[in-house]
Amino acid sequence: MRKKILFVINTLGRAGAETALLELLKFLDSPEYDISLYVIMGQGEMAGKLPAYVRLRNPSFDEHSVLSRKGKRRMMKTVCKAFFRNGGLVKKIRNIVRNLTSMRGRGKLQTDKLLWRMLSDGSLRFEEEFDLAVAWLEGASAYYVAEHVRAARKCAFIHIDYESAGYTREMDQNCWDSFEKIFAVSREVREHFLAVYPEYADKTGVFHNLVDQEGIRRRSRERGGGFYGMEGGSNGMEGGSNGMEGGSNGMEGGSNGMEGVSDGYEGKRLLTVGRLTYQKATDIAIDAMKILKERGCQARWYVLGDGDQRGALEKKIAALGLKEDFVLLGAVENPYPYYVQADIYVHATRFEGKSIAIQEAQTLGCAVIASDCNGNREQIEEGVDGIFCQLTPEGIADSIEALLGDEEKRKKLGKAAERKNMAQEQELQKLLELL
Repeated sequence: MRKKILFVINTLGRAGAETALLELLKFLDSPEYDISLYVIMGQGEMAGKLPAYVRLRNPSFDEHSVLSRKGKRRMMKTVCKAFFRNGGLVKKIRNIVRNLTSMRGRGKLQTDKLLWRMLSDGSLRFEEEFDLAVAWLEGASAYYVAEHVRAARKCAFIHIDYESAGYTREMDQNCWDSFEKIFAVSREVREHFLAVYPEYADKTGVFHNLVDQEGIRRRSRERGGGFYGMEGGSNGMEGGSNGMEGGSNGMEGGSNGMEGVSDGYEGKRLLTVGRLTYQKATDIAIDAMKILKERGCQARWYVLGDGDQRGALEKKIAALGLKEDFVLLGAVENPYPYYVQADIYVHATRFEGKSIAIQEAQTLGCAVIASDCNGNREQIEEGVDGIFCQLTPEGIADSIEALLGDEEKRKKLGKAAERKNMAQEQELQKLLELL
């Protein structure tokens, strides 16, 4: 009898946790397992990357990014349907009001977390029972698996610094009681989760992201890695950061037919990969680039990713006169050629769980500069395979300037990073033991 496994995730967009899930699913290609995936929002541009043996349980699915215009319209329809589906309108309203009151008390309104409970209660239900149900993310996924999925065993994954991300006991409503095992993606993520829920210490372990290092290296050599004119990016699109048709380099939209960036720039290249959100601190990176330019540093900074802060960041880039120096490339299909082109990979974030982007950069032999914060500390050995910087414009700029001026050190850090062997089979076994 094949074991029936259900994975649940909030969205299937181009981000770290989603990438980590796709990597995990690759390791579950076995006749022993009948694998299903349910996406709470029924949306995300990564659906086409699902292995053929994974059954997507959403009756309809929209592959537009939740950050695109069409994606946002679809998302609003999903929210409205969830509000009325399965009844319980009074309970749903009560939960929204409770979460709103809690957020106002903390002085920080987070729209997604405000609605996660309602979306969970308003999602589709399955009559069948699964051998294992996996909540791949915090929020709606965890609430849904805990309360609305029939399964012999249940486990959940924590991908973020739980204290910093804004989740609370009031919001969670004891959902974690329902899980036999809780996996944190790093030791620090586990520590921060247990700071909120110390009573779950015995059932909370560490499960490191699975990384297909050979696959990353292979894809880094593919041509056509860079894409211009993509919805959501800054090249050749309405609302782009440079206002030029065809992208920051005057190129036509579509695949550029080259590996990564092909703008003819001959100076040093900096790269950051991540969503344009408060967590990723792109606003501070822009200030750091301004300092580097004022110091006469010949470098151009590229950012792959999209997010809700894009408009504000574009305005800041323009106001500081950095349109040619700090380039928002948007989300791309294959980011790996960009890593290979970079002289330094910069990951200056406010907090992290465990960064897939850092693991990708290390796999491809990049010299890495990362902010000295939760999550990043566990992935880098200071001075051996990367260096830390203070999360200030001056701190970031100082570290970049020093490392750009020391080619020997850059090569040493990159070679050490490339030699890192990232665990695979032993991590997977932690999950399969639940079966």
